[in-house]
Amino acid sequence: MGKQLSKQQKKAQVVPFLQDGQYYYNKGLKAYREQNFHKASKYLAKALELDPNDTIKLSQLATIYTDMGKYSQSNELLSQILDEVDNNMSECYYFMANNYAHLGLFQEAYKCATEYAKQEPYGEFIEENEDLIDLLTMEDDEEEPFLKDPDDLIIKQDAAKSLLENSQFEEAILLLEELVKEYPEFWSAHNNLSLAYFYVGEVEKAKEYLTTVLERNPGNLHAYCNLLVFYYYERKDEKVEELAKALSNVHPLLFEHRYKLGATFALVGYYPAAYKWLRTLYKQGYDGDDVFYYWLSYSAYFTGHETFAEQMWERVIKANKEKVGSEPWNVNKEDSEQRVSSMSLEERLYAIFLSIETNNYDQLKEYQSSNVPQSQLEKEFIHLAFSDNSDNDSTKMRLLYQVAKTLFVQSEHDELFLFSFKILAKAYKHEYSFKNYAGWAAALDYIWLKQNAINEEISQNAVAKKYGTSVSSVSKYVKLVKSILA
Repeated sequence: MGKQLSKQQKKAQVVPFLQDGQYYYNKGLKAYREQNFHKASKYLAKALELDPNDTIKLSQLATIYTDMGKYSQSNELLSQILDEVDNNMSECYYFMANNYAHLGLFQEAYKCATEYAKQEPYGEFIEENEDLIDLLTMEDDEEEPFLKDPDDLIIKQDAAKSLLENSQFEEAILLLEELVKEYPEFWSAHNNLSLAYFYVGEVEKAKEYLTTVLERNPGNLHAYCNLLVFYYYERKDEKVEELAKALSNVHPLLFEHRYKLGATFALVGYYPAAYKWLRTLYKQGYDGDDVFYYWLSYSAYFTGHETFAEQMWERVIKANKEKVGSEPWNVNKEDSEQRVSSMSLEERLYAIFLSIETNNYDQLKEYQSSNVPQSQLEKEFIHLAFSDNSDNDSTKMRLLYQVAKTLFVQSEHDELFLFSFKILAKAYKHEYSFKNYAGWAAALDYIWLKQNAINEEISQNAVAKKYGTSVSSVSKYVKLVKSILA
């Protein structure tokens, strides 16, 4: 009897309860103090499900989102407070102004900052607010010289980012060109446009946009990271070492800056610095995509944290099964990726062509599944390699391949092929027809021979006979190639 009562008493001690919003709020604050922002945001979101109109919980989650670099989400909550809960919480305007400034939406930042100054002339943040207004109006004498439509910018920015992440560089360039024209001081668009141009082989254009950012927005971390990538791909080892050393002394506060710095260090092979920042993000609860875990796994593996690297690689494969086979412990594969990363677009196209000619399809599959950024042109060229001759979708690419094939039969000069692929890439981008592939091949051969003084006596008539085409065709395509070179 006594034992039975004892069991009942023990059972009675286990009392189920429903946690209220304050319970999750307190757990969120604890995670926030530990700088685990991801966990903190989850607890605060849960707390708001239970207390949706609690201004303290709303503002705390908005603060966490700002610390995570989620400025738009933060402003959504701050707007909710003003519009639906308490329009007297004027400090929301100050916090919104800062968020808009981080997003590059300077007009909206200015509006919110001036509204805060109007409502709270002696407010808690009035000094910081005045500094922000001074910064926003520093280089402008016009009354409202800022951005036109923040919603339009956010939509286009997100679309461009998605295109870049999917290596749709040509489409990204069109959208980003539009963005920098409409919003000339939105530096994120300039940086992304610079990267997009670099990955399609337009190196000079890429550097132009990067120079613009560094001249007009000194200290822009994204621009310096992109410059480090450029130096790395161009094999300027001394400049890579110099800039990497300078960036290793930078200690960014924002999540997005830490991610950018860590991923850039990993890409150029500075794994200890990469591991430092990416591991810090992971410990603070950053919930990244497969690219984040890819670089975290690589940096972990090459700094001796092999077990952790394997754990992170599992996350990569879970998100993107195409990465199977490109594990960091596959040293040969890693070396191959580093080597390919340092090649120019024309070198990569030539390598793809040679793989097709030598039936080296394993190498093509390896490159296809790698983490090396690939332009749309490269993707279509690789697709051609694995398609049959009846694939009508690749007609234009098949003709471009025939141009290279025709040259391959007649010449053994690697430099001619690099020159030719550089021209053909531009021609492909601008929708030129390759139907007369013999004419294209003859013209490319002729101009390259003339430029390099290999055969100064060669005539268009001789080249026409060599490639089995007419002199008029050679003349036509010589003019076309020269126009592309101009």
